Amino acid sequence: MKISLLISTYNWPQALELVLLSVEKLTVKPHELLIADDGSTAETTDLIIAFKKRSSIAVCHLWHEDKGFKRSEILNKAIAQSTSDYIIQTDGDCILHPSFVKDHISLAQKNRYLYGSRVSINEEVSPTLFLEKKIKFNFFSAGINKRLRAIRIPLFSIFFKPKTTLSKKVRGCNISYWREDFIDVNGYNEDMTGWGREDSELITRMINKGCIGKRVRYCGLIYHIWHPPASKTSFNKNDQIQKDATKHKTIRCDNGIDKYL
Repeated sequence: MKISLLISTYNWPQALELVLLSVEKLTVKPHELLIADDGSTAETTDLIIAFKKRSSIAVCHLWHEDKGFKRSEILNKAIAQSTSDYIIQTDGDCILHPSFVKDHISLAQKNRYLYGSRVSINEEVSPTLFLEKKIKFNFFSAGINKRLRAIRIPLFSIFFKPKTTLSKKVRGCNISYWREDFIDVNGYNEDMTGWGREDSELITRMINKGCIGKRVRYCGLIYHIWHPPASKTSFNKNDQIQKDATKHKTIRCDNGIDKYL
């Protein structure tokens, strides 16, 4: 199967640079790298151009004008351009373990989505993180929280059984799914603007379709770079959209990816 690694980003080239450096260290490379850019400035574009010149991976940079938090829209636009069978998704502030793609592929099965956790990098180490361009971490690394999540023992993942209900641990920075399933539910719901619930609402509709979820634990590791919390002004609206999708067993959203296909 062909694999797309999908990274969402917005105006933080210093973090994206570390993420792209970690992409170069992947033991198993994706067939294509999709960068969903929610309206960043030219500094991010220049960074991506430089990466494309030195990378053996096919890179597709999808950008649209900055009109506020339109992450759902740019993710749909990126996946519409994908030529792969399977999407592995993360964010532009998450450094990848070298086996990140390999681990997701190893657990991929039809009618299944995967969701993993993230190790938190503390605020106080951020200056040296960027200065030293540090992308290598482990259980003993200074400056991380939730360090049990930094343990990689893939065999232990068998103890986490698939679930037919939504987990509170679903995060868009560490999920993967079949592109076919994504298209069937019409992708991200673009009625959801602003931060909050867009990823779990997508997964809710996949569950309603009949997909089951498996937690990626003790593998599929990522390291989240600290940043100030996002504005939650749209959270209540988005939360209600997700509740409605759960209540009405919604599979397809109306305002989704189909307009780009």
